[in-house]
Amino acid sequence: MASLVKNKLSDTIHGTDSDSINADKYQLLVTAGPSYSPCTQQPVHVNTSTPTVFENEFMKVAVKVRIQEFRGLPRGSPSSSPYFEDPRREKDRYSVSFTFVPKKDIPLGGEGETVWGNDFDHPVRDRLPPGVNTAIKIVKELIDPGITCDAYADEPWLYTPALAGWDAFRIGEKVSVDDELPYDEEVFDEGADGEGEDVRKSLGIPDGRDKRRKFFLNKENQKAFLFEKGRVYRGDFFNPYLDFGKFALRLPGFSLSVGRYINDKTHALRYVFKNTKTGDVYFVIVMNLLFGDELEKALHERPGQ
Repeated sequence: MASLVKNKLSDTIHGTDSDSINADKYQLLVTAGPSYSPCTQQPVHVNTSTPTVFENEFMKVAVKVRIQEFRGLPRGSPSSSPYFEDPRREKDRYSVSFTFVPKKDIPLGGEGETVWGNDFDHPVRDRLPPGVNTAIKIVKELIDPGITCDAYADEPWLYTPALAGWDAFRIGEKVSVDDELPYDEEVFDEGADGEGEDVRKSLGIPDGRDKRRKFFLNKENQKAFLFEKGRVYRGDFFNPYLDFGKFALRLPGFSLSVGRYINDKTHALRYVFKNTKTGDVYFVIVMNLLFGDELEKALHERPGQ
């Protein structure tokens, strides 16, 4: 299938050097916070050991982001991270990792309503490149079968059940929400820590990423899971397909440079962990591609950048 897709679309969707985004014209600023509201978002120090820590009524969260060939704010940020030197991550292009401790019990639900993914508060259908439906089909068939998407809605979204979508997931010990969150490890694997091992075993959560992701596509397994108040959970979302350094999507047999499809304005790609049934938002991470006045504003508000 991949070769057929490649042959059919190569003339229209494969990126070239001329499509790359001018680094002097645009700058990437990554922010994270407890809600969609921009005023709650904090800058993320990409490729550093410093986490961005925040909380809301649902949980306390620490976020780290690593991006290969990072070009963005703050200026002078490392272009890469020791994270990508680890043999377990050397093929990946970015990582969004997080540690959180719930302040209350949070059921996963049985209809896939606790999700991880991307959404927008405005239509993007007028800027979608050709081949986007093919790209989604490739992702669903070869990478993440749990994905659902409506790219042409007034408020577009692409979600997957959270525990079926994260690339690494660990269950930890019970702690006080007032304690400092454990986020020392640069790279962590699928698994558990301390009594978290008993939790995984009691729920029948299998070892290994792929088996765990498949396990949580089952509605009964979703219903049985609860993010417990006061327990540490860690997740990492990483892959080699989205290249923030070159602003390109590279799937098996399909590549796309976004340079030719954006206009001269600020754009944002938003990652969210939320419950689509209740509307509860647990945390939001935004990749802001800044341009013009928005870029000048960011530089003015943070002169060090």
